[in-house]
Amino acid sequence: MTHAIRIHEQGGPEVMRWEAVPVAAPGAGEVLLRQTAVGLNYIDVYHRNGAYKLPQLPTSLGIEAAGVVEAVGPGVTEFKPGDRVAYAGHVPGAYAEARVMPAHRLVPLPEGIDDRHAAAMLLQGMTVEYLLCRTYAVKAGQTVLFHAAAGGVGLIACQWLKKIGATVIGTVGSDEKAKLATAHGCDHAIVYSRENFVERVKELTGGKGVPVVYDSVGKDTWAGSLECLQPRGLMVSFGASSGTPPDFSINLLQQKGSLYVTRPTIAHYCADRGDLLASAGALFAMVKGGLKVEINQTYALRDAAQAHRDLEARKTTGSTILLP
Repeated sequence: MTHAIRIHEQGGPEVMRWEAVPVAAPGAGEVLLRQTAVGLNYIDVYHRNGAYKLPQLPTSLGIEAAGVVEAVGPGVTEFKPGDRVAYAGHVPGAYAEARVMPAHRLVPLPEGIDDRHAAAMLLQGMTVEYLLCRTYAVKAGQTVLFHAAAGGVGLIACQWLKKIGATVIGTVGSDEKAKLATAHGCDHAIVYSRENFVERVKELTGGKGVPVVYDSVGKDTWAGSLECLQPRGLMVSFGASSGTPPDFSINLLQQKGSLYVTRPTIAHYCADRGDLLASAGALFAMVKGGLKVEINQTYALRDAAQAHRDLEARKTTGSTILLP
């Protein structure tokens, strides 16, 4: 037996329970993983509250963790007991002390990347990789708008964009978060609670707007994000922390300047094992090259409900981990 945070129904943080659960022996192609650190991500909230439907209940939450291989099933040759590994983007179940995982979804951790930072950055960092390098390949000299610039994804993105040579306009919720984003490479931090981000983006770009907007906020920023785009610009909607973006007429894209819209997910960008390893490898190389991953909050795994409350209240910055 092991322990896990599970839900029997979708709802608020109060539906999360710390329970004893059985752990099966690994089957063919599987690995038994003793988890040492678990990542907290906003998609966990969507799974808990019902915004994203779950395949079955009861279930555990969480799609990112790091740990040590305890046992391997038949046919597993890439890993052995004692190996340090991490994963991100798999089906929910990471909020647990131990878990059986498909070996092909695990990433080996190199020297210099500790378990806690791996759990804090893998999902967010690979998200940044596919957003900036594949969804829209940002080039040196370009100016981009990145919402929630002081969040876990945002802080990594600001640093990555500066490595590319881009100018970063970011939105944040407070002066404290503006300072944090600026310290990580954001050139222009807009405090949306007192500034109109559309007007500021137009001002900063001489009225031209930006070629791409990265928006994880959703409902509250959707209309303004479209207004910030240049003709033929790309709206990258990859989250919905304020709620699902509204339905819209496709004719709106033509009226706003022949715009493009995409709704990407890591599940598709890292579905192939080659893509998964390449994305993780690019992230690890950036970290070894100086990119910093800020673990600004740590909770015991059994206190995951409080972590969810703080995340939804926008009290967190950078990355958050849960410790079994």
